[in-house]
Amino acid sequence: MNKQILVTGGTGFIGSHTVVELQNNGYDVVIVDNLSNSKVEVLDQIKEITGIRPKFEQFDLTDKQKVKEFFKKYSDIEAIIHFAASKAVGESVGKPLMYYNNNLSSLMNIMESMIDCEVSNLVFSSSCTVYGQPDKLPVTEQTPRKEAESPYGNTKVICEDIIRDTIKAYPSLKGIALRYFNPIGAHATAKIGELPLGVPNNLIPFLTQTVAGIRPELSVFGDDYNTEDGSAVRDYIHVVDLAKAHVVAIERLLTGKNKRNCEYFNIGTGNGVSVLEIIKSFERATGEKVPHKIVARRAGDIEKIYADTSFANEELGWKAQSTLDETLLSAWKWQLRIAKM
Repeated sequence: MNKQILVTGGTGFIGSHTVVELQNNGYDVVIVDNLSNSKVEVLDQIKEITGIRPKFEQFDLTDKQKVKEFFKKYSDIEAIIHFAASKAVGESVGKPLMYYNNNLSSLMNIMESMIDCEVSNLVFSSSCTVYGQPDKLPVTEQTPRKEAESPYGNTKVICEDIIRDTIKAYPSLKGIALRYFNPIGAHATAKIGELPLGVPNNLIPFLTQTVAGIRPELSVFGDDYNTEDGSAVRDYIHVVDLAKAHVVAIERLLTGKNKRNCEYFNIGTGNGVSVLEIIKSFERATGEKVPHKIVARRAGDIEKIYADTSFANEELGWKAQSTLDETLLSAWKWQLRIAKM
């Protein structure tokens, strides 16, 4: 029997790509999602790619009773990948209580049921935001965590602490926190990609919607940062490369190859790219022009960050493969497909 994996937030951007990679590697996937920022049709698109429609339950993970009922129904789950969370930096600044309630409560409810139902393995969707604005780049897993620049970032810090402390108290539990950087792009089939409901909070879907004529122009938040061209710098990773890292992490836990009960890995490319460089790369890869304007800095944003991924490369045997141009072209092909849907 194939090992059963719970993927929370599995109809979302990163979640759906990870479900595809899990199914392609023979895992039996169950998705829980409240569809607050995704569509149920993603399940059909996953089936088109893999030939398998994952099991699906729609409810909110902040509902403790429903979480308990779920784990009673699905008693064969061997590991969990926890994506489900509110995730927009800017929005979190204006709605901090919503972020703390959703992101912390959902994790605590899951971990309580892990203990009750003896599910040992957890891969957590963490973030480079736990490093704040680092003093030294690139960041390693030993880079000190700093006070977060946004409530969203702070929820990732607190969630990491919840996982660490719970694993200390319950040694049967094992966890891996993947601190990933900026996921972009779409599946090569263009059947799944980033499709936020409403106005996008993330750079790439806003950019592609602008080029497609849905948005009038792209706002570049700040040109006065201490970077080469003045715009903010991030480490942009293809979402499929990121999804594959989650499969490797699951395999590490299930085969007992983890060296500590709680481990942390940076998942990025190791390259810092500015917003203006993203625009140039997109234009080069697609031949399309990106209407954009410079506006004031956005609350909660940091100046620059990118990863040292050598630990993940060596310890997990994983490395990002896609170039930036390839990644942005895949995002554009996804946008073109959306227009035909």
